[in-house]
Amino acid sequence: MSLIELQQISRIYNEGMANEVRALRGVDLTIGRGEFVAIIGASGSGKSTLMNVLGCLDLPTRGSYRLNGQLVSRMTDDELSRVRNEEIGFIFQGYNLIPALDAQENVELPLVYQGLSAARRAQRAREALEQVGLSDRLHSYPSQMSGGQQQRVAIARAISTNAPILMADEPTGALDSHTGRQVLDILHRLHQERGTTILLITHDNHVAATARRIIRIADGRIVVDCPREEIAL
Repeated sequence: MSLIELQQISRIYNEGMANEVRALRGVDLTIGRGEFVAIIGASGSGKSTLMNVLGCLDLPTRGSYRLNGQLVSRMTDDELSRVRNEEIGFIFQGYNLIPALDAQENVELPLVYQGLSAARRAQRAREALEQVGLSDRLHSYPSQMSGGQQQRVAIARAISTNAPILMADEPTGALDSHTGRQVLDILHRLHQERGTTILLITHDNHVAATARRIIRIADGRIVVDCPREEIAL
């Protein structure tokens, strides 16, 4: 059974109105457990909308999405919240850290919703920050850290829940090339050591080239889906 299965997924905003936008158009996609996939496309291609659908942040207008064999459209709000908190870790270009919380507190935040004790949350957060090389910045606030350090805190937050799927939307977009490579190295290590399924959304061919499978999207449709070695980027 596939981990992710999309069948004829469409996402239409303002349907039937003059400003209608067809962000996704009949997308079919299957992703297996433990894959490292790059979804690449230009701005406005539909790649971020696709990630939002895959991450259960948005529901499709038409089509079916099965995650772990379960039909997402039949999930209750509570079930969708559980999926987003326990099954999927999110990494965003803008980091989405809370300025008033230090690194450890930011990483602990999703664990509060899992019902973990304070001691267990702290342990998980410290372990996750150690994995991304920030064990010496536990009590630093976002304003006291570089962009690369903030992104690593965001990665630690995503992996602290032990989610089997990690979705990274332009995770290197705001970083210099050296720091971007460090972030990609962390993602690859998670993939190799944990078997985490990685979905990397990017507009950058060089970033996409680090994945094992490339999916190119244009005008809301998948136009390329093949192993990395079969495509010239």
